[in-house]
Amino acid sequence: MAATKGKKTTTKVTKATKADTPKGPRYYPAEDIRTEIKHVVKQNPAKIRPSITPGTVLILLAGRFRGKRVICLSVLKSGLLLVTGPYKINGVPLRRVNAAYVIATSTKVDVSGVKASGFDDTYFGRSKDKKIEGEDEFFLGDAPKAAVVSDQRKADQKTVDAVLLKVVESTPMLEGYLAARFSLNANDKPHAMKF
Repeated sequence: MAATKGKKTTTKVTKATKADTPKGPRYYPAEDIRTEIKHVVKQNPAKIRPSITPGTVLILLAGRFRGKRVICLSVLKSGLLLVTGPYKINGVPLRRVNAAYVIATSTKVDVSGVKASGFDDTYFGRSKDKKIEGEDEFFLGDAPKAAVVSDQRKADQKTVDAVLLKVVESTPMLEGYLAARFSLNANDKPHAMKF
């Protein structure tokens, strides 16, 4: 039998230097050094319930028009819903509504004739007219000014209502349904209702 000599393997062990260790400096500065922290906010796309689609009749739960039934026209980029009454039936104009404050009903309306692409969040934004007030105007004070609806909004409301009123009139009892307010009595059980 022939004996085989094995090779010797050597491993080199290196010591960690000060630069390799995760220790901080030996001293800290007397003054705090401000470091700029970049905070990036990513806007996630809104998740709308599957029951809310364009053409669905919704019940508003909060705000000035609570209890009114409206027609959903589209979902805006911000995640808000574009709805209208129509204005001629129940007085609800074109407006944005948060989806958390509506109940979707099983009633659907055909809104394919309505061109809702022209309405976005900038359409509903406030005008940025800066008013320079002097000292006298500040101390005098003034009565609250009534909101003035622009002629463009009125024209847009009429064009949307014209299309929707034809659809509403062709459906039996839909006009009365949209005009009626939603309310609950003491004996009503909303969890057992089918909207």
